[in-house]
This record gives sequence, C-alpha cells and structure tokens, in this order.
Amino acid sequence: MKIAIVGVTGLVGTVMLKVLEEFGYDNIELLPVASARSVGKTVTYFGKDYSIISIEDAIAKHPEIAIFSAGSAISLEYAPKFAEVGTFVIDNSSAWRMKPEVPLVVPEINASKITKDTKIIANPNCSTIQMVMALAPLHWKYGVKRVIVSTYQSVSGTGVEAVRQLEDETAGRETKKVYPHQIHLNLFPHGGNFNADGYTTEEQKLVDETRKILAAPDMRITSTVVRVPVLGGHSEAVNVEFERDFELSEVHKLLSEFPGVEVLDDPENNLYPMPLHSENKNETFVGRIRRDFSNPNSLNLWIVADNLRKGAATNAVQIANYLIEQKMI
Repeated sequence: MKIAIVGVTGLVGTVMLKVLEEFGYDNIELLPVASARSVGKTVTYFGKDYSIISIEDAIAKHPEIAIFSAGSAISLEYAPKFAEVGTFVIDNSSAWRMKPEVPLVVPEINASKITKDTKIIANPNCSTIQMVMALAPLHWKYGVKRVIVSTYQSVSGTGVEAVRQLEDETAGRETKKVYPHQIHLNLFPHGGNFNADGYTTEEQKLVDETRKILAAPDMRITSTVVRVPVLGGHSEAVNVEFERDFELSEVHKLLSEFPGVEVLDDPENNLYPMPLHSENKNETFVGRIRRDFSNPNSLNLWIVADNLRKGAATNAVQIANYLIEQKMI
C-alpha cells in the first residue's frame, strides 16, 4: 500500500511520520511530498531513507491514501487530482471542512460519515477536535444547549516560524515576526484573521466545525481565541449549558469511558491537565470538572491536548486506519 504525506517537512508532517510508525505501518510504500526546494532531500521512516518527491509524481503513483498538511491552496488544487485517480485524501487544512459533501471527521465520534465513495475527508481544526472529544459523550446524554469557549493556543499551532519567534524572543535574539506582537512573556486575543463581525477565523471555525461534527446546526456557541507563550499543546476553558441536568459522577464516568479521553481531575493533589503533560500524547485530557452554580444545568471543563497530535496528525492517521480496517482500500 502506498501512502503519500503532502507537506512532510512541516511541523505536522513530521509528526505524521512518527504517528504512522507508532501505528505500526512498516509495510507501506511511503511517498513523502514537499515543495520544489525540498525535492530530492530525504526523510527517514522505520530506519529507511525515502527521497522527497513532487506532488505530481505522487499523483502518478496512484497512492491508496494521501494525507495533506500543506495549506488550503495546495489542498484545493491537488486533492481533487488525487481523488480522480482513486486516492482517499485526508486533508488537514480548512479548504474542505465546511463543504456539505465532504465529511468532517473525528473517528471516535462520526467515522460512519465515511463511505467508499468519500474520496476527500476533512480533518477538523485542532481546537475543535479536542473540544468535541469532550463534548460528544455529554451531548449525546444531556443535549448541549450552549457552549462558551476560551482557548489558550500554543505557538506551534501557527507553524515552525512562530515557534522560532518565541524561542528567539526568549533567548533575546533578533527574529522574524510572525505575530503582530511579541509573544514571549505576553499573550493576545488573536488567532487567524479578523472578520467583519469582530470574531477571528479561528473563533468561527470552533463554531461552524463543532456544529457540523456533532450534527447540531442550531447549537449556540461563542468563542474567544488567545495565543499564549507555550511551545506546544492547546488548552480550553469550556462552559457548557445542557438541556437536561446531570450528576458530576456520571459526567466523570461518561468522559472516562469515552475512547481517546483521559480524565485528570484531582485538584486537592494539584492534578489537572496542562500542555506539558499532553506533549507527544494522543489523548485529550479533561479536568477541573465542576458545576456552574450561576446557571442551571451548566458545567465547566478544562480541556488540553497536543495540537500537533490529536489536533492534527493523530486524528488524520486514525482516519487512514479506519479506511484500512473497514476494507475500503
């Protein structure tokens, strides 16, 4: 089986290789794809060096799966070309997420949306994935009425140049500014671009994608995205109002039993999720689970995940794994 990784030299692309190795795919033909300046260089996979090829060469090899992490413009242009030769495309950009005919998939929640005819599958935004991992089992039990979410997003969500900016500023070096402000010893309520209504594109993704994944088009959601001086791992403070009341013990049980979620909630012993704890892990961590006494049927959650793992690479590889397990390939 041939699997292409488009954008293999980027932050997410390099993690995709690690996750594929961890899933044990040692018998595939890897097709590493990157920009023209990287063609001919090599990446290592299961101890073997693979030469980076052009995207056109990858299409010509008719891979069974192509996992994209190369930006929306590349995805819009080339995903259909892969699909035309029978390849399943799993796209990590925002290009296809809100197209009605394209499933937006978190495998633990809605993998059944994928069929043999689904040649383009969208991977949700990193912040959306970790939030719906916690919301889904609770929504199915109690019915989510309203969500208020504030995110605390690491610089790796912006890319390698943002990581470099934080590292340079921390060391007192001159640096290329990716952000409009210093990020070292600072934070700012700005993720993505500002829309005319005052919300950012990152904030709007949380609204639109959550509704689509949970099949809840009328769910009331409002969001604020904050960039923080953390290298990796996104955190979210989430307030949820339900249609029906709940018992905290049952909330703990529902979350603990949901695949891919780990509850860390023992505040007396200072146990709660943190970005440092989530690093290089595939789980979504939930803690600070407590009733909101200011509003009926309401709950506060603190959700943390490695944005390059479950928020991107791991979710994409899980989708690929589902295709293989369901014998769609």
